[in-house]
Amino acid sequence: MENPPASPYLPDLQRSTSSTPDPLNSTTFSSSPPAPAADASLSPNVPYVTAELIIALLSTLGNLLVCAAVALNRKLRTVTNYFLVSLAVADVCVGAIAIPCAILTDAGLPRHNLYLCVLMLSVLIMFTQSSIFSLLAVAVERYVAIFMPFRYRALMTPRNAVLVILATWLLAFLIGLVPLMGWRKTAPAAYCFFVLVVDMTYMVYFNFFACVLAPLVVMFLIYAQIFAAVKRQARRTGAERRGRAGGGAAASMRREVKTATSLFLVLFLFTVCWVPLHVINCFLLLCPRCPVPLELLLAAIILSHANSAVNPFLYAYTMTPFRDTFKAIFLCCRTLRDGEGTNATDGEEAGAGAS
Repeated sequence: MENPPASPYLPDLQRSTSSTPDPLNSTTFSSSPPAPAADASLSPNVPYVTAELIIALLSTLGNLLVCAAVALNRKLRTVTNYFLVSLAVADVCVGAIAIPCAILTDAGLPRHNLYLCVLMLSVLIMFTQSSIFSLLAVAVERYVAIFMPFRYRALMTPRNAVLVILATWLLAFLIGLVPLMGWRKTAPAAYCFFVLVVDMTYMVYFNFFACVLAPLVVMFLIYAQIFAAVKRQARRTGAERRGRAGGGAAASMRREVKTATSLFLVLFLFTVCWVPLHVINCFLLLCPRCPVPLELLLAAIILSHANSAVNPFLYAYTMTPFRDTFKAIFLCCRTLRDGEGTNATDGEEAGAGAS
């Protein structure tokens, strides 16, 4: 019997007592892999694990920097950025919790514990869903700012933002815990395999279509309306400027365009990074005998996790307040290190002079 290929969906297994071919040489993957023998020994996919560890480090450190920037710079404490902090917290959790869980399941752990296995496999779903809801909250906030400017201050208060964030996290955890509540498969083997534990009908019909694709469509429609409104406003502002009026409105419009463009890029990258993996899940459910190249599956998994590491770079590149705050944090850390080095040198020189 051929062993299943290596991936966080189905860990790499190699018999220790037989001459079964090495699964690392497998090139395709199906949603109905054979269960491994009880005497199988684990052979982790080293390139995959290495890539995941690098992504986890970048995601954790980069998004902690985003949280620190908003905490240290009062100008960054806006309702929009509160939602971006919620997104950053979800990405920190992906790097610090979800990716280690994926690496453990790639090694076939935990063994003989179905509920812990389902919980670990559900963790990434929870944090991904929280990211989607945070992006949706940002889109709605931008919609209110542009289409209901006179009600913005009353609706988008910091208190309301915190309540929305708490509600989105609670809903994300409930959605992620659905497999633990019973919508799952019963694992036939001792090892923790994604496709043998998580029901693909849940992943495709409920998670992807209802909880991922629907919010993404709503967000793209919101940004389409925002950019259409900005374009109309640009025409009006151009006419007013020709009549020597509306300079302040033009500057405000440019700020709104820049902010909306930056936030749309965050949404676009999230879509590009996550949709390929969900499309593969659709193939695994709707065409269970269709072979999926192992390299494609691993690339889709790594791409989805890499999304958690890209947002801090995007903020630094497109948002001047974040970029300036990041520079200030790095300069402060360097100044502190230089100061400590100078103090140590002065102390040594003073000690030498006293002797």
